[in-house]
Amino acid sequence: LVHYRALIFPLLIRQGKPTPFFTFVLALLFCIYNGYLQGRSLSNYAEFPSGWLKDPRFITGLIGWLIGMAINIHSDHILRNLRKPGETGYKIPRGGMFEYVSGANFFGEILEWFGFALACWTIESLAFALCTLFILGSRAKQHHQWYLEKFEDYPKNRKIVIPFVY
Repeated sequence: LVHYRALIFPLLIRQGKPTPFFTFVLALLFCIYNGYLQGRSLSNYAEFPSGWLKDPRFITGLIGWLIGMAINIHSDHILRNLRKPGETGYKIPRGGMFEYVSGANFFGEILEWFGFALACWTIESLAFALCTLFILGSRAKQHHQWYLEKFEDYPKNRKIVIPFVY
């Protein structure tokens, strides 16, 4: 996903607000540091039994990671294509996980990192999954509130970021 988020996704965006350089640098540094911590944890400190790749935790985590990535990519596709070329204004996202939550792309990313944490079974991966949940959960709540204020016909049954729960 790092390659998708860092290289592919920015090239797919047709229009949008420019990202402030300072924000870009902070995000870049954070991703580099997190990648280093995750990689170092897995390569130097984590110990896995010989059958780990057949362990239900690994398999479930891998499946969660794959499903989360698919949800994230699909949700980004929906968001990128809300407006037709030349169109302006905001629209309500529809389809995919947006039928259940306002922050479908955030949900996908949260699911990815919890799947990764389950597959890796390290405290470092769990810590990052929890940080992702709190940070993206907060952003999803802001987006949800904005949608409710902006659109009178916004679906009232949509949750914020976790389907059927929050």
